[in-house]
Amino acid sequence: MATSFMDPLKGLLLTYFMPEECYDEFFLNFNFLDVPCLKVVLSKGLGIGIILGSVMVKLPQILKLVGAKSAEGLSFNAVLLELLAITGTMAYSLAKGFPFSAWGEALFLMLQTVAIGFLIQHYGGKTFKGGLFLVVYFGLVALLLSPVTPMSVVTTMQASNMPAIIVGRLIQAVSNFRNGHTGQLSAISVFLLFAGSLARIFTSLQETGDSLMALTYVISSSCNGIITAQVLYYWNSSPELKKKKKE
Repeated sequence: MATSFMDPLKGLLLTYFMPEECYDEFFLNFNFLDVPCLKVVLSKGLGIGIILGSVMVKLPQILKLVGAKSAEGLSFNAVLLELLAITGTMAYSLAKGFPFSAWGEALFLMLQTVAIGFLIQHYGGKTFKGGLFLVVYFGLVALLLSPVTPMSVVTTMQASNMPAIIVGRLIQAVSNFRNGHTGQLSAISVFLLFAGSLARIFTSLQETGDSLMALTYVISSSCNGIITAQVLYYWNSSPELKKKKKE
């Protein structure tokens, strides 16, 4: 049986980065230019990178809200629509049995988006309503992920992601335009979400082959691009500056 200098790491590589045929191609045949295997490794690597990044992608946004004790400029309706899209992707991926590397960031984005939704209500003086939002949302998620929910409902929810993403981002974009600034919207979070959705177009095609998933990320990237452009355009604008100009 042929051996390789990478054998001590073989288990790790096969679990997270490549199938055994690619391991043999790279480290036994030393063919590092095998295109199909390079695509697999790139997709797996990007997927893991996106998941690791998603653990903290909205943390700057949460910290900005807590630091300012204000959610000015953020739309709760946009957050609800974003949650609909994230939850649909998570439920659809679990039902289809897709690998965690193809959708794992949805779990962490969901938890952080829920926290932002609560903070918007809390800093708007509606803490009770924010608590009720948490209870209702997690109850619906438990129901959606249970065997009681038919696959047709999950598929319909995934298909509804596209209009939900478009409307949600448009609500935020219109809010930014009317305010003349992006308020407490975190530039770091916006940039990371845009980069992550772009990378997901490739990984979803490579790892799932599901055109519905890929199309969802194409739409998401386009909409995230609009918000990213607004963050750059309104870079030197802020609520404080707008108030001073009015005075």
